[in-house]
Amino acid sequence: MENASKALIIAGAILLSILLISLGIMIFTQAQDVVTGSGMTEAQVSAFNDKFVKYEGDKKGTMVKSLIQEVLATNAESTENDGVSVKVVLGSGEGVTNPSTNTIYNNRTYTVSLSYGGPGNRVDKITITGEFKS
Repeated sequence: MENASKALIIAGAILLSILLISLGIMIFTQAQDVVTGSGMTEAQVSAFNDKFVKYEGDKKGTMVKSLIQEVLATNAESTENDGVSVKVVLGSGEGVTNPSTNTIYNNRTYTVSLSYGGPGNRVDKITITGEFKS
């Protein structure tokens, strides 16, 4: 009887140790996300980037205008959340966070390329090349 009670105490101590180790690993993993600076998990970064990947390559002006609207919506959310925004470079201009769709022709083809340099390897700059309205 005495051996059985000691065995139960040892088994309880082992289970408690496993629980504490698991809790420590979970806290370490969450802290590691904060240390990397993005504050986002890999799944969140992937979902963020997926919003823009579908526009990469040669696209018609209407798709480019949709991309710019997506950037504007994302930048509005980013300002509220983490302050990180996506810049858009039209032609050889400078990157801006609030681009206008007024210079884009609907029926022309534009080349869209993405740059990954934001926190957590997020899209931070989108370059659009082609013929723009004056």
